[in-house]
Amino acid sequence: MGCDGGTIPKRHELVKGPKKVEKVDKNAELAAKWKYCALSQERLRRPIVACGLGRLYNKDAIIEYLLDKTAERPNVEVVEHIRNIKDVKELNLTDNPAWEGESRNAKGDCYEDMHRAMFICPVVGLEMNGKHKFCYLHTCGCVFSDRALREVKTEICHKCGDPFREGDAVVLNGSKEEQEKLRKAMEERRILAKTGKKSKKNKTETVSKPLESEVSLEPKSVAVCGEGSHGVSSSDSAPGASKTSKYTAATGSKRSIQDMEEKSETYKSLFTSHSSAKRTKNQLSNWVTHTPYHF
Repeated sequence: MGCDGGTIPKRHELVKGPKKVEKVDKNAELAAKWKYCALSQERLRRPIVACGLGRLYNKDAIIEYLLDKTAERPNVEVVEHIRNIKDVKELNLTDNPAWEGESRNAKGDCYEDMHRAMFICPVVGLEMNGKHKFCYLHTCGCVFSDRALREVKTEICHKCGDPFREGDAVVLNGSKEEQEKLRKAMEERRILAKTGKKSKKNKTETVSKPLESEVSLEPKSVAVCGEGSHGVSSSDSAPGASKTSKYTAATGSKRSIQDMEEKSETYKSLFTSHSSAKRTKNQLSNWVTHTPYHF
């Protein structure tokens, strides 16, 4: 049963205690959030987008997911709230001048700073490595540190100059409580967008209805012809019906203008059917064509 040859077992070999909880390396956890795409788990590369909950993605990974949602992908629950490309915002990031790239320590013979980040805050200069809280503006997509927004209070973006409000700032990779607040704000924005579309539709309908009513209120004269009736209109009982009936009778008949006795001779001479507009045979011109064989 063991213990042969004078071996002495220790207590941890005979008694099994509770398993120790595995601790996640903080550096690895920060790198997974701030250096890798939350959907494809690939390294973040421009263009980089962020959702309403503050998670970072590669834009091409989001487009592939939206084009084919039936494909089997890991971490699909991370993007369940993304319905279309409008639910993400492309970030306007500031490059870190001290960033030398991943190929610098390819041989592994030099010190590699795990907290060195690709991007920094354009106002304070803090690196976007997860140690400091960062936010992006939902209106323009510019990224700043939370310290810059608190210390330099303004209603205009520090980078692009677009106006913004306090509620437009979205925390990147925030805690669970912050993500719950962001989820509520995202749902409120969607509801406001739907109500705005409905109000625009109602306005267009209310504008079109009075125009149709104005057109319908105009008097319409309909000629009713029967046996023994010559162009009698249905609006004869109304005032001015005689004018409309004469107009409909004139337009409905095929009588020539030259046969109308009520028209003057000068008015009839304006038309080509008048005798003065007709030419004699001598006044008619003949077309003559020449061929090369004629000369």
